[in-house]
Amino acid sequence: MNLKRTALDLLKETSRTFYIPISRLPDGLQEAVASAYLCMRAIDQIEDHPTLDNAVKARMLRQISLVLQAGEHGFTAEDFRPIFEPQVSDLEEVTLRLDEWLSYAPSDIAPRIWEAISTMSDRMAYWADCNWSIETEAELNQYTFSVAASVGLMLSDLWAWYDGTKTDRIQAVGFGRGLQSVNILRNHGEDKTRGVTFYPKDWTNDQMQAYSRRQLELANAYVASLPETSPALDFCQIILMLAHATLEAMEQGAEKLTRSEVMQLVLQVTKAS
Repeated sequence: MNLKRTALDLLKETSRTFYIPISRLPDGLQEAVASAYLCMRAIDQIEDHPTLDNAVKARMLRQISLVLQAGEHGFTAEDFRPIFEPQVSDLEEVTLRLDEWLSYAPSDIAPRIWEAISTMSDRMAYWADCNWSIETEAELNQYTFSVAASVGLMLSDLWAWYDGTKTDRIQAVGFGRGLQSVNILRNHGEDKTRGVTFYPKDWTNDQMQAYSRRQLELANAYVASLPETSPALDFCQIILMLAHATLEAMEQGAEKLTRSEVMQLVLQVTKAS
């Protein structure tokens, strides 16, 4: 099975939500975005692992970052074997195949993706070390920048690389923060069961929802600025629509959108485009 089919199959398995907009991207850009997403998913699985000790998570994430910093022409499974082997039974396929996702991106943009994943992995290690202790809104901003706002900046670089699309980078930060803050709201109960909360001290759901709405205003402006001719618009519209719908559902008392609701919303957007 070729790497493209493998990547798309695993993408569909890990996130049908992202599979649809990524699968609609044109050749070249599709590989770049899929590579970035699968790499991020690989390190997310370590950060969010329910049983791994925080010190183990931090060590693994820092070692991954260092491997990426040392890379010159690409990566092999052997580069990551010393990192993964002690915990191999605890890790998911998407993580164990990190070298493949790193190699999937087009060579002329791959180093930008490697840089983003290396930086994110190192930042995740910092947060694992302090058990994701967030006391203030400023610290929430730091965390959401670490793991998501920088993704918005990377996506902006991918759009520019592919067809010259220019974007406002402050809005790109809001795009990433907005998506991440909705995820924090959606996963709050599950996170608490493993002793972690990303809410600042004494914050309620209402305060986190207000934070999300502020960030999504920037995300709205980001998406509105994308040219109609750019494939970035189709991708971002789908992702942003789902974020808004998820936030609205939670404000009305639901825990999250159901899978069927997600698919129905995506179908509406894709039929209209």
